[in-house]
Amino acid sequence: MFVWSKRLVAGLLGAFVLLIGVFLVQGEPESISGLKIHTTRWMALNYIGLLLWIFIWMFDQARVRGKNVLLWLLPFVLAPLPTLMLFILFLQRKLKS
Repeated sequence: MFVWSKRLVAGLLGAFVLLIGVFLVQGEPESISGLKIHTTRWMALNYIGLLLWIFIWMFDQARVRGKNVLLWLLPFVLAPLPTLMLFILFLQRKLKS
């Protein structure tokens, strides 16, 4: 788990914010999506399942290290990827002896 560096996380968070910004600017409210409702529901179901799996992993990692993961629940619901990256950095902090 020590492959994460602060520079890598800062770059990934910056890319995430940039892509969200581009997505919000590019979207046209009057256009109709070409995706069928079945495909959209299937993608949403898979996304929710992935989020659940990642949060269970976060809960397990926090339990092993004696940390409280419930503090991370609200940020995880609002922005899962950045929260996951920050959570991993939080777990990697050096403990003061």
